Amino acid sequence: MDSRTTVERAQRLKQLHADHKPLVLPTVWDVWSARTAVAAGFPALTIGSHPLADSRGAADQEGQTFEEVLAAVRPIIAAVDVPVSVDLESGYGQKPADLVAGLIEAGGVGLNVEDTVHSEGGRVRSTQEHASYVAGLRAAADDAGVPVWVNGRTDLFAHAENPSGVLDEVIERLRALEQAGADSVYPVKIQDDDELLAAVTAAVTVPVNTTAHPVKHDLERFRRLGIGRITYGPLLQFALTDAMTDMLKPWAPQGV
Repeated sequence: MDSRTTVERAQRLKQLHADHKPLVLPTVWDVWSARTAVAAGFPALTIGSHPLADSRGAADQEGQTFEEVLAAVRPIIAAVDVPVSVDLESGYGQKPADLVAGLIEAGGVGLNVEDTVHSEGGRVRSTQEHASYVAGLRAAADDAGVPVWVNGRTDLFAHAENPSGVLDEVIERLRALEQAGADSVYPVKIQDDDELLAAVTAAVTVPVNTTAHPVKHDLERFRRLGIGRITYGPLLQFALTDAMTDMLKPWAPQGV
């Protein structure tokens, strides 16, 4: 993809976030799922690490190298004419500048980065460390001349036995990510908790991303709660797995 097209797609992704509240980005994992989502009317997509890994027989949580991920996402991005963001987990041990350079080379114009460092035993970055990493991503994108959309994710709720008990810490982290240059923030594992969703959306000025199940969740509920961005994580792939299983069961060999 030429640099002009990449910049245009990045600008388009930014405008879509402004135009749609929330912006729904179907989470895809191969050319088929990407083309299907675009044909259904979606103006932008995200590639999820979990479904991408599953589709390739790899493990989530950085079970693939950065080079393997880039090789997998290039044909997906090339197959559609809409902006595509890529879940880059915790960065695969890459420096921010190298992560952004690889993303742009593959044609991606957005990224998701989390604070659980899988390459270091699953430790969680401190608030300042994660904010510094995001600031590095922002600076690298600016230096490259591509307004890459940075979605700063935190797993603090996911790691907590009592998610409500870490709300203040999460809010501090989300605000630090916003200040560091994140275009949106993503506190995962609270998609079913109205109180926590309302609290985090009220705490920052950038869009808050939530995970949604395409069948079990309701778009209007998320809109009422002030959510600015919706992705499916692995849940679209899970829903299709359930549907495919139901379709195939009658055709499977029956026990005697």
